[in-house]
Amino acid sequence: MPIVSKYSNERVEKIIQDLLDVLVKESAAPDLALMCLGNATTNIIHQMPEKQRGAIVTNFTNALKQSI
Repeated sequence: MPIVSKYSNERVEKIIQDLLDVLVKESAAPDLALMCLGNATTNIIHQMPEKQRGAIVTNFTNALKQSI
């Protein structure tokens, strides 16, 4: 069953492209790009209520695994 998002594909794709543009502009190697995106992800998770973090991390990692 497809996942329905509350965000439009266009908005998501634009933000992704903006993030990738910064990484290209900085000539970030794949390991550096992943480190930066990982740190940004950690910062975002830490802004969420502590009680929700475990579930959010589990859902995020499952989605990441399924996308590869």
